[in-house]
Amino acid sequence: MTPPVLIAPQITRQPLNRMAIAGQNVSFPAAVAGSEPLTYQWERSADGQTWSVLADGTSATYSFMAKSGDGGARFHVKVSNAEGSVTSDAALLSLVTQPTTDLGPNVIVFDPSMSPAAVQTQCASLFDAQKHTQFGTGRKAVLFMPGTYSADVHLGFYTQVLGLGASPDDVNIAGAVRSTAYLANGNATCNFWRGCENLAVTPTVENGAPNRWAVSQGTPFRRMHIKGSLVLSDTGTQAWSSGGFISDSRIDGTVDSGSQQQWLSRSSEWGNWVGANWNMVFVGVKNAPGNSFPSPPYTVVEQVPVVREKPFLTLGAAGDYAVFVPALRQNTAGTTWGDANPSGETLPISQFHIAQAGTDTAGTLNAALASGKHLLLTPGIYHLNQPLQISQANTVVLGLGFATLVPDAGVTAVKVADVDGVKIAGLLIDAGPVNSPVLMEVGPSGSSANHAANPTCLQDLLVRIGGAGVGQATTSLVINSHNVIGDDFWLWRADHGTGTGWTTNRANNGLIVNGDDVTLYGLFVEHYQGYQTLWNGNGGRVYFYQSEIPYDVPDLASWSHGTVNGYASYSVADTVTSHQAWGVGVYSYFSGNHDIRLAQAISVPVTPGVKFHHMVTVCLAGYGEITHVINDSGATINGNLMVADLSEF
Repeated sequence: MTPPVLIAPQITRQPLNRMAIAGQNVSFPAAVAGSEPLTYQWERSADGQTWSVLADGTSATYSFMAKSGDGGARFHVKVSNAEGSVTSDAALLSLVTQPTTDLGPNVIVFDPSMSPAAVQTQCASLFDAQKHTQFGTGRKAVLFMPGTYSADVHLGFYTQVLGLGASPDDVNIAGAVRSTAYLANGNATCNFWRGCENLAVTPTVENGAPNRWAVSQGTPFRRMHIKGSLVLSDTGTQAWSSGGFISDSRIDGTVDSGSQQQWLSRSSEWGNWVGANWNMVFVGVKNAPGNSFPSPPYTVVEQVPVVREKPFLTLGAAGDYAVFVPALRQNTAGTTWGDANPSGETLPISQFHIAQAGTDTAGTLNAALASGKHLLLTPGIYHLNQPLQISQANTVVLGLGFATLVPDAGVTAVKVADVDGVKIAGLLIDAGPVNSPVLMEVGPSGSSANHAANPTCLQDLLVRIGGAGVGQATTSLVINSHNVIGDDFWLWRADHGTGTGWTTNRANNGLIVNGDDVTLYGLFVEHYQGYQTLWNGNGGRVYFYQSEIPYDVPDLASWSHGTVNGYASYSVADTVTSHQAWGVGVYSYFSGNHDIRLAQAISVPVTPGVKFHHMVTVCLAGYGEITHVINDSGATINGNLMVADLSEF
């Protein structure tokens, strides 16, 4: 058992009219004249209604004892004497004890008893270490326990910042949780692999300017409350940013997309949205702009048909960590937490195997899964000599700090059985130098079970082939199971970094969907050498698609099939009779050969059940050509016309 922690709020003799609380410090604002001793009575209440007496005496200081079982508990304090009484009102004193479970050296935990200077020093040091490490090996998670902080939390690569409260408003940061451009002149197109969750931020950095979140792919912004405004790009002569994802968040003021090229917002709300470029999609967002594609290019879907929010780390009743798994929701709009406590299940940390990179192997992780444990992957890089086998229903696999799986010797990194309710979130899969036929497989080939009542959910799933070194994989992700829900995917064959090139980081497909009734929100898939996305199942739905076709095509002979120039980015198989997509953007930048032509960005069967809404193609820098948007429809883009829109097909 952890020894008790002594917390002694410094309370001097003051008139009992009001109480000020900051962290563990309780004080009365004004001094008392005279020196006659008074008798104080100290009381405590969990709800502000029923009180228990803690002590009577002449001391104006009471020492609260935080036991290991009290960590994170919040309560009211009352002090009474001959002059009257004063209560902490709505402000709750919290006896904060660090959870007893050790999450390893790559997790930083802050609590409100720490000085602002100490918190800021650690935040600044972490940013300095991670701000230039686009393909580095560092992985970090920063956890804020419930309370109030003053800090500028500036995020670099592979950094995740999390609040541990039941609600975002349980952790309040005056300052910023922000991302600024990694490249010069405000260019944020390489601002990848950073994220924040479950925090409230009152923007005060940059003289109270909006909180800045200048990012591109692989940058989840979840369950956030911005008590002000938010801007999604940086400033400068090249202030470009290339896509992002907001879910389950509230922004009290204005969201300004700035130079963002495309964006998906889901299950959120704000005061106002301004700005647009190529493809802005809003699904289940309160106070979204009007549905006005293509001018401005806003795609609005009023309700989210079916979704489960991402599981998140929090504090359990006993003060140790726990994981909250939100319930499945249907036909909803707005946040899960705005009006009431969200529905779901809290899993104690004792039900998880706490994985440590460098210590755990595929063997130890699979043994834990086979025994019925969930997995919490702490930040780090995990090399696997066999697939992680997820075979039991309702298993949770949650990665912190962009926990990274590297399949060695050409194995598959993750295999999921055709079972109900698996939740996998927060993973980066980095292909190894030996080709893997598939990096992640959800359900074996031929999966047939119906999981509509309890679907498998995949959130913040990131795949990289090359960039950090030579990597190869024929297909990044195959979904064979029915009723799978995907939420924020970035599947990336690297176009820069180490180990890149047409014959070096070989990769044919980003995503193949064989299962029926698969629903995806936020599908970013880029630079694969065949179809970026190949959809074979019926009943599929995609809300927001962003794809760049490969930059480095050497010649048409290397990238044609039959008599067709190139491979469509998004291909729906001829056997499919029902499929829909909203907000589909496909972009070209044929830097390797400016004469390359792609016949069609999207290829689909012509049948009443296959419908595409709001499509855009863009020819970046005017290099090469996309002849049609979808099948033989839509204008040709090249150096003469660089953007083409098509509203319906």
